[in-house]
Amino acid sequence: MEGFDYICKLDELQEFKGRKFIINDIEIAVFKINSEVFALNNICPHQQSHLIYDGFVEDEFVVCPAHGWKFNLRTGKKDSGSNGLDSYPIEIKDSQVYVKVHPKNLRW
Repeated sequence: MEGFDYICKLDELQEFKGRKFIINDIEIAVFKINSEVFALNNICPHQQSHLIYDGFVEDEFVVCPAHGWKFNLRTGKKDSGSNGLDSYPIEIKDSQVYVKVHPKNLRW
């Protein structure tokens, strides 16, 4: 699993509750929903709140607790379909969860 980093054991994630991890200086929010695991960038683009992991899950969306923006857990896109959060691939092997985080390219 080249490029993937270990984050935790699968049973350390609670259903419908996010958890924050930092991989290579990038904050990610990880959710386990019906035994499926999703990883998104933890920083809401609205006002750069580092709270996505603390959002509540509604259908297949996580709702930012700061201002209510909704992001698709699979794609990271906002509920309107426009760009939102980066989404990261997850691999589970022997009940261990791995994520592949790509750096954000900033254009100054």
